[in-house]
Amino acid sequence: MQNSAVAPSDPDQSVPCQERAPLRSAAVVPAARHTLLSDYKELFKVRVTTLVIITAWAGFYLGSLRSGISSWNPGLWSTLLGIGLVSCGSSALNQVLERKSDALMRRTLDRPLATGRISLPHGVIVGLLAIVLGSLSLAWRTNPLTGFLTLLTAVCYVGVYTPLKRHTTLATFIGAFPGAMPPLLGWTAARGVIEWPAVALFAILFVWQFPHFMAIAWLYREDYGRAGIRMLPVVEPDGWSTVAQALAYAVLMIPVSLVPVYLGTAGYIYGAIALLLGIGYLTYTIRFSRITRDPEDPSSRIPARELLRASVIYLPLLLMAMMLDAKGWR
Repeated sequence: MQNSAVAPSDPDQSVPCQERAPLRSAAVVPAARHTLLSDYKELFKVRVTTLVIITAWAGFYLGSLRSGISSWNPGLWSTLLGIGLVSCGSSALNQVLERKSDALMRRTLDRPLATGRISLPHGVIVGLLAIVLGSLSLAWRTNPLTGFLTLLTAVCYVGVYTPLKRHTTLATFIGAFPGAMPPLLGWTAARGVIEWPAVALFAILFVWQFPHFMAIAWLYREDYGRAGIRMLPVVEPDGWSTVAQALAYAVLMIPVSLVPVYLGTAGYIYGAIALLLGIGYLTYTIRFSRITRDPEDPSSRIPARELLRASVIYLPLLLMAMMLDAKGWR
C-alpha cells in the first residue's frame, strides 16, 4: 500500500552542493490556486489510493466468488472504505516524513506539507486518524485479521519503507511488500483467512511493481539524487542494474500471472490473456534496456516513459481478465 516514525534527517547532508539549489521560484512553482480540498487530494494521493481500492476490490470479488456469495454484498463497501482510509492516512504520514525531501524535488515541491499550506501537526493528526479509523472499521465490519493486516501494512510503509529510502536501494524491495497487500486484504475481508489464491494475488502485485518502479526511478533520477533518496538509478547511474532488475521481474511476471489458473481461481481464457499481456510487458521492458546506450541522453526517458505507461495499462487489464474468467469452488 504505497498506496508512508521518525522524521527524516536533513536531505542536504547527502546531496552534492551543486544539486542543493533552491527550486522554489516563480518560474518553477506553478501559480495554482490551492484549496483545502485540493490539498487533501494531494495529501491523500488520490490516484494511488484509487489503484489500491481497485486491486482490493479484485481480491474481494475473487474471494466472494470462492465463498459462493454475491461480490456486491455490504461487506464490499466496508472493505473498500476501510482500506481506502488506511491508504489515505499512510500517504499523509509519508508526506509528513518526506516534507523536506519533497521540497527539493521538482515533481513534489508543491505538495501541501512541503510548502507549509498544511501544517505538520495537521498532517500527523489527519494521517493517524485515517489509519486508526480505517483499521478499526475493517476489524469491526469485516474481520480482525483484515484489520490487523491493513494496520501492519501501513506501519511497514510508513515506519520501515519510507525512512529506508534515504539509506539503501533495498527500500524498493521492502516497499513492494506493503504495495502488494491490497488484493490479499480484499480476499481476507471476503474469506476471513489467508489462502493460496490470495498469496498468488499478492505475488502478482509484488512482481509487477519492479519494472514499474524502475521506470519511475529512471524518469526522476535527478530529483531523487537532489533529495538524497537512494534509488537504484541514483546509486548506479549507468542503468545496467536498473535494467537487469526490471528484466528479471518482467520475465518472472509471466509464470507468476499464470498461477491463478493452476490454483483454479481463473480459467484458461484468463491464462491466454495473461500470457499475451506478460509478453507485451516484457517487450516494453526489453525496450527499456535502451537506456544503457547513453544514460545521459535525454532521449533515454522515452523508453522509461513507455514502460511506465505499459505498466499502468497491464495491471488493470490483467485483473479484469481474471475477474471475468474467475472460478468458484470446483
